[in-house]
Amino acid sequence: MEPLRRLRYGRLEVEVHRDRGALGAAAAAAVAEALRDVLRRPGPARVAFAAAPSQEEFLAALPLQPGVAWDRVVAFHLDDYVGLPADAPQRFVRWLGPRLWDRLPFAAVRRIDGAAPDPEAEALRYEAALRLEPLDLACVGIGENGHLAFNDPPVADFGDQRLVRVVQLDTRCRLQQVHDGAFPDLGAVPRRAITLTIPALLGAARVFAVVPGPAKAEAVRAALLGPVETACPASALRGHGACRLFLDQDSAALLP
Repeated sequence: MEPLRRLRYGRLEVEVHRDRGALGAAAAAAVAEALRDVLRRPGPARVAFAAAPSQEEFLAALPLQPGVAWDRVVAFHLDDYVGLPADAPQRFVRWLGPRLWDRLPFAAVRRIDGAAPDPEAEALRYEAALRLEPLDLACVGIGENGHLAFNDPPVADFGDQRLVRVVQLDTRCRLQQVHDGAFPDLGAVPRRAITLTIPALLGAARVFAVVPGPAKAEAVRAALLGPVETACPASALRGHGACRLFLDQDSAALLP
């Protein structure tokens, strides 16, 4: 699991791995190590997970890591669509079920209910849970438009006072959901979502970003080489003091 390259951009540590499998295994080992460290103290560890095809290899490797007291881990997730039926397979809370929730004996799983009749009230409810249980770890991806969670460039706010919001999804973000195979066409993709904000994500003590594949190469270059600005929300990772970004050769292809 040794990377091909180690890089640093600002305060951000970057590892480039051979392929998606090596990237996922390395990220899982790093997250497990961080959890074991947190769990040396009394009380639970709190960790938030992203839900996307880019996370498949990481999530597959995570339950295989030794020595993690999963029954002391409280799990959150980063976002979910608004307005889909409760049983829709595209809902991230359902997508994470067989890949994570059902595979590990978590102490608790804090779920976003995107099918709630009042999305604003649901966002406030989830925010209250996060304020009671601040995140130790956040496991994130980067979108094709540079988003973190569902903080797309038009709505991302590095100084947001809220931890959870209902947001409008931009067209490029919605097209990514089609490219990922979750929806048949753009018209089927919801226009709104509930998401953790940028301050909520970067408020975690440690952040791990898992970003494989050629479709992410432009966003990775913008995040690491462009200005730190909401035009590429992922650029904010460069200011976090304890963030590691895991790339494969495809997603790192446009880096020097």
